[in-house]
Amino acid sequence: MGLVSRPARSPEDGAADLELVRRVAAGDRGAIDDLYQRFRRPAFALARRVLADDVLAEDVLQDVFLSVWRDPSAFDGARGSVASWLLTMVHHKAVDAVRREESHRRRTARAEDDLALSAPTQTSDVEDDVWERVEAGRVRSALRSLPDHQREALTLAYYGGYTQREVAALTGTPLGTVKTRMLAGMRRLKDTLGTGLPGATPADGTSR
Repeated sequence: MGLVSRPARSPEDGAADLELVRRVAAGDRGAIDDLYQRFRRPAFALARRVLADDVLAEDVLQDVFLSVWRDPSAFDGARGSVASWLLTMVHHKAVDAVRREESHRRRTARAEDDLALSAPTQTSDVEDDVWERVEAGRVRSALRSLPDHQREALTLAYYGGYTQREVAALTGTPLGTVKTRMLAGMRRLKDTLGTGLPGATPADGTSR
């Protein structure tokens, strides 16, 4: 995917862009806002073209300009203009976002398909407790009511067959956060289904 076409910038524009980057490097918070306003339209158009999603495109822009604020020294004038540097970052981050979204959809769809097709062949105490009290349809409905991160962690760990450490690696999430999400998700399932919440973490086979 190529970068969006844009009008040629005058030398004065280039000098103004460099001055904005210098101001950002000096800690001028207003400079990052000025830089954002200056490049928002072409940057959003590029991100929107890659992602086909306005919300994700805005997220990419926020990520790019936050990166500029954190490390303005990453700009190297010998390698191109400020405009090309910013739009190249937008393009790279938008492509990365596409890959993350596709990977997330595949993981979630695979785990939910496995859950819909059959009950687990190797069940933990938590699964036994749930499956002894309610029908599979109620469990699926309850899982869908969970926040996305909790549902993803539970379906991957309990029905996708992954350990908590593997879930952490697959989703790029700290292990402690995965454990917290799973515990919070199971508590919400208990509230919804009226099941008990054991104290073990069967996905890793150890107790905390």
